[in-house]
Amino acid sequence: MAGPELVVVEDDETIGRSISQALSAAGYDVQWVRTGAEALAETGMRLVVLDLGLPDIDGIEVCRRLRAAEPGLEILILTARSAEIDVVVGLDAGADDYLAKPFRLAELLARVRARLRREPEAPDLVRVGLLTVDRGARQVFVGDDELELRPKEFDVLWLLADEAGRVVRRERLMEEVWDQHWSGSTKTLDVHIAGLRRKLEDAGVDAPIATIRGVGYRLELR
Repeated sequence: MAGPELVVVEDDETIGRSISQALSAAGYDVQWVRTGAEALAETGMRLVVLDLGLPDIDGIEVCRRLRAAEPGLEILILTARSAEIDVVVGLDAGADDYLAKPFRLAELLARVRARLRREPEAPDLVRVGLLTVDRGARQVFVGDDELELRPKEFDVLWLLADEAGRVVRRERLMEEVWDQHWSGSTKTLDVHIAGLRRKLEDAGVDAPIATIRGVGYRLELR
């Protein structure tokens, strides 16, 4: 079974709850754990928000073990140890980024978004059920049959397929497909989603794009 997308490792009840709720509200699949042992037992996550002051295992050691077990994992450490030497030790242990306490949730969310966009080794080919989406060739197949899509339809489908089973927020789709300077109506996204659904249904795929009202869209794992 696939693990959560994000794991928050924080023993402070108030901080842990606020971080996990903010990440969940942003559309991420989040698991909140309170100890290093619980963090090390998790698998399949894309990013870990790791507090260094844990009750059982020192956060630096947890960071080292996570990095050894999951070389591609993004690790963002939270620390009250804001001295430069402590930050350097954390980064040397395998962390990708850090935030010193206290911090603003908006900054944490921005750091998480930035880390998850850094995927130079992301696959160019994604398969979801009958669908095969080839980013390099910009082709989509349903079974053995190629599905003709407009350029923006392909871009939307690629993002949904790459995050299959997870919600992709409207804001992210607009920013990455139309770019942040798009001045037209966001209704264009709804039009492209409707077109994608129609083409997928015509090709024999049973409407796999779910609308998460007020949040975004999810490509169902069928």
